[in-house]
Amino acid sequence: MSSQPKKNEAPERVQEWVLPAAVTLGSSVRAHGILLEMRARLPSAAKKALSVKGSILILTMSETSAEAFAATAAVVSRVLDGIEALPVIPREIEDILTISTTERHRWLKDGRLHSAGTRTVKLRGRSKKITFHVFDPRHVEDVLDRDLVTVWRENDAAQAAENRRRAAGKAALTRSRKGEPKAAPLASPAGRREKAPAPKLRGWDEFDRDELLR
Repeated sequence: MSSQPKKNEAPERVQEWVLPAAVTLGSSVRAHGILLEMRARLPSAAKKALSVKGSILILTMSETSAEAFAATAAVVSRVLDGIEALPVIPREIEDILTISTTERHRWLKDGRLHSAGTRTVKLRGRSKKITFHVFDPRHVEDVLDRDLVTVWRENDAAQAAENRRRAAGKAALTRSRKGEPKAAPLASPAGRREKAPAPKLRGWDEFDRDELLR
């Protein structure tokens, strides 16, 4: 008889934390970002013990790691206190608002999206650091609740149509001017250009009278 492989049935300690909607703003990308923020505060040995499923943070350790489990759980609970204020990074706001990178850049530039400052990080495997804008989660929530993205897109579409109309009008005016004959210079009855009269020099009569030029 062939023996079946034995399953690892070692007992585990598990603790879960539910992330409120005010924290994730309905985004799985935001939930994952919070997980990364949590792992950054943990010792290396405990980082992989923390995971996220949906909007639930899950800490899983072996039964024999009671002390490490308690210490890790305390860190997670402490960081979660006030996590609602964690700034929203670019990939998170794009997922929360369902917008493109181009829209994010345009609306940030014209002030419709409000920057809450910048963050500089060094990505794994890259030598250079990158700097990007972050956003206040309450501002992002306000944009989401008021459906401002729809309003902004409608305004952008109307502005683009107006710009196209003006460009077409300008192009038509340019074409019409190209067909107009150029104005000819004024000419004398003999067909020659009239020369402007020579300027009258002050004191010339006195020179002539005194015969100084003879």
